[in-house]
Amino acid sequence: MAKVVATVKIYPESTEVNLEKLKAKIEKKLPKGSSIHSSEEVPIAFGLKALRLNILVPEAEGGTDYIEQAISKVEGVSNIEMEMVRRV
Repeated sequence: MAKVVATVKIYPESTEVNLEKLKAKIEKKLPKGSSIHSSEEVPIAFGLKALRLNILVPEAEGGTDYIEQAISKVEGVSNIEMEMVRRV
């Protein structure tokens, strides 16, 4: 089965959210077979930063909905934006 890299931008609830801790919480909630390949902090405005993650997931029917659902349940996550999905 092929692997897919999903680039996801995650907006925290506030500027007080520690993005490293948020990343660790997200990694624990990812479905089996998924892992964070790389990450970066992206400035948004007024001190707010988003977390951009490249998540390696198994290719499956239904796309990446299950990844978005898992991330949206993490405490501290306000919004999720799927930026790109590509096969590797």
